Amino acid sequence: MTEKSGGVLVFTTIRKRDGRLVDFNEKKITDAIFKAAKAVGGEDRQTAMELTLEVLKYLKGKYNGNVFGVEDVQDAVEKVLIESGHARTAKAYIIYRDRRNRVRDGKSDLMEAVRQILVETSRENANVSNSPSAKMLQIASAASKTYYLSRLIPEEFSLAHRRGDIHIHDLDFYAKTLTCVQIPLGQLLKDGFDNGHGYIRPPKRPGTAAALAAIILQSSQNDMHGGQSFAFFDRDVAPYVDEASEEEVYQAMEALIFNLNSMHSRAGAQVPFSSLNVGTETSEGARKVVRNLLLAYEKGLGRGENPIFPNIIFRLKEGINLNPGDPNRDLFELAMRVAARRMNPTFSFMDASFNKQFGTEVSYMGCRTRVMANRRGPEVTEKRGNLSFTSINLPRLGMQAKGNVDNFYRLLDHILDLVARQLYHRYQVQANLKVRDMPFLMGQHLYLDSEELGPYDRIEEAIKHGTLSIGFIGLAEALTALTGKHHGESQEAQELGVEIVAHMRKQIDQFCEDYDLNYTLLATPAEGLSGRFVSHDKEEYGLISGITDKEYYTNSFHIPVSFDISMFHKLSLEGPYHKFCNAGHISYVELASPPLHNVEAVEAIIRHMAASDMGYAGINFPIDFCLGCSHIGVINEDECPVCGSGAIRRVRRITGYFSTVDRFNDSKLAELRDRKAHM
Repeated sequence: MTEKSGGVLVFTTIRKRDGRLVDFNEKKITDAIFKAAKAVGGEDRQTAMELTLEVLKYLKGKYNGNVFGVEDVQDAVEKVLIESGHARTAKAYIIYRDRRNRVRDGKSDLMEAVRQILVETSRENANVSNSPSAKMLQIASAASKTYYLSRLIPEEFSLAHRRGDIHIHDLDFYAKTLTCVQIPLGQLLKDGFDNGHGYIRPPKRPGTAAALAAIILQSSQNDMHGGQSFAFFDRDVAPYVDEASEEEVYQAMEALIFNLNSMHSRAGAQVPFSSLNVGTETSEGARKVVRNLLLAYEKGLGRGENPIFPNIIFRLKEGINLNPGDPNRDLFELAMRVAARRMNPTFSFMDASFNKQFGTEVSYMGCRTRVMANRRGPEVTEKRGNLSFTSINLPRLGMQAKGNVDNFYRLLDHILDLVARQLYHRYQVQANLKVRDMPFLMGQHLYLDSEELGPYDRIEEAIKHGTLSIGFIGLAEALTALTGKHHGESQEAQELGVEIVAHMRKQIDQFCEDYDLNYTLLATPAEGLSGRFVSHDKEEYGLISGITDKEYYTNSFHIPVSFDISMFHKLSLEGPYHKFCNAGHISYVELASPPLHNVEAVEAIIRHMAASDMGYAGINFPIDFCLGCSHIGVINEDECPVCGSGAIRRVRRITGYFSTVDRFNDSKLAELRDRKAHM
């Protein structure tokens, strides 16, 4: 609205974005123009006042006394600045306006996210419950994401994430901590540790050692957002079992498993993402640890339920356990028997072409992480981890290329460079954290060179040993976009797929040189991400057969789960990709039921995995448990065939860890429905 004052038309009212009518204040226009001018070196407020008058004249002519809104005024400011020859000021104003819009939109998105979380926690992470503490954690997570995207992360990277070109994993922890670590359990047990309330002295018996191992995993998880792993669990616990009986060691390992499935971290929101690497230590103490760990895991939880954690990773190596006559062959046979019942352990291959040079040093973690190469220090597994990772939307690049492979590589190189720069930005933010920000991880010297740092020191001297991983998802859909077929359907597509992943690794190796940091290539574990990219791409490109016509993109380099293919052919096709993905990789075969009475078949599968030059792999099958009568098996109906109960606990592997199906997000549920057993 307007009114006359001394014959001059004066605006009295303006409509806010929420529809409210408030008093009009032309000084706000002058202030905004002057701020934009100062951003490009201007100092003349008089000019800003004169430009304000031009804006008011324009508004008078366009709206003729009618009420206009805030956005209308901002449009008028941009127009007047440009037409008056103040292009640099106009650009600064547009950038400022966009930044304010991002903040405002972020607040709106945050409020909606909080509303949804208060009803039920997000199922982005299948290890998070629906408890009150989990809701509080996720509200904090939503606020952190909003802040980082609108205030901290440069616009180029923020925009790429928001529109689905890339995915910045664990965005809510962007400036808070690191992803994961291979914990030096032996050091902590030998020297003792302090997790915040006093010194914990070294153990003397296996039960205490196992209890402290669980506490260490929990304490480290509270300082980090990713997986926690013991690189040499058998070696590190062996000194505490030498004088113990088999029964005492068994009780200790059973207690450890119980603890890791019930002891929560992160303010009570989830149990630790725990992994134990075992299998290649040949001392009797280490063998005793592995034997009883596997037996306790085989027995299951209190009523026979399948444990969710820890993820047991059994190392395989010729001359140690792989062949008859090897000193730990009996442990390998036991591991296969347990895997045939429980899906765990998974298996890592020390004789793979890319692991062999390290002997038995290579350890994996949970969903697939592998940390070895280190240009800033020793090439070891322990006391190192992944700092952060960001994934690329390969199917989108395939669709944008429109069948032209040269265009695809051009687009790929551009996005690889963008992600490398984004990860470097995050590294610089992480490097400015202090030891006191991660009191257990850094304060108790779980990271290389952290023992040289004081509480108020920056952590860069420690995290320079970590890795920055560039991940990818949807190779199958990208190949379909480029060739019309995925790599399970066409040898030509397979050759192109290997070429693409090899190209990515070559570019990433160059980033190591450019930044003098440990950049690596990751076969992304897509849980929360599984449906996010395809949701964006459906809006942009519509439904495209074989690409956007599902609720998820296929994980990393995997053959699509719905494709009919023999298990041995699948392994042969996926094997060549492992050597390029030096940050982590995993392959699976899907069985229709547990191979309880066919351990020979399990060994044949594992040997073919080894022959396919894989680094890490597992065997999947359904595990259903009746909460009414404790019947375990494959329960295809809604009710237990023994007691008729409808309370069925269904355990499946998701990305690399186990979870119950009720915690799967919608995209992962769709993928689970599509999974076909391999013959």
